[in-house]
Amino acid sequence: MIIQNLKIFSQNVCKNSLVTNTILETLSQFDIILIQKPPWSEIQKIPSSSNCESNPLIGTCHHPNWIVFARLPTNSNDSPRVISYVNIRLKSLRFLLRKDIFDHCDINIISFTNNNICHYILNIYSDSSHSALKYLKDTEVNINNVLLMTGDFNIRDSLWDPSFPFHSSISDDLFMIADSFDLALSVPTNPGPTRFSDTARESDSVIDLMFLRCDSIELDCHTILTKS
Repeated sequence: MIIQNLKIFSQNVCKNSLVTNTILETLSQFDIILIQKPPWSEIQKIPSSSNCESNPLIGTCHHPNWIVFARLPTNSNDSPRVISYVNIRLKSLRFLLRKDIFDHCDINIISFTNNNICHYILNIYSDSSHSALKYLKDTEVNINNVLLMTGDFNIRDSLWDPSFPFHSSISDDLFMIADSFDLALSVPTNPGPTRFSDTARESDSVIDLMFLRCDSIELDCHTILTKS
């Protein structure tokens, strides 16, 4: 497989199962789908010797054409806020969820092997407390060949949002983390908002970002899918 041909889609679905199922059903042209804030719900009850009311089995959206990579929630309050879906046509690349590297509900790292080289893809959801970024900043790892880091970072900054006049100190941490993986902020081919406000009092914003491997000739651009 030629990495340059990889097509990757990323979106915060705000726990909407209809949106998630539509993405899985209609975006078969993509190789990898990275979801932030996926839907989780109780699928069924599991008999338990310690709980007379049985234990809930929590699950999320599935599709026969996609392989799901996510931490399994231990309860309804521990649902991961990032999921990766890999198109089944890529199963020969031996994708793995790498909890041995990062085991965090807001960080999803998957690896795959191509031409005997292990590559990594990071899917991030950073909440208003930026807990995922704080975790990454405090966790020392030594991994090479990270192809990209993307997701919903919940940071408004003039560096990537011309409608916002201020700089955030959290952005400095984000750039430091990206630099540790040899990644650089990618400017979309069609700059514009990535979050559209539901109220007239709030402006549209840019909070979804993509960091690509520095000087990469393989993955070298991204495009914002415009709101229809």
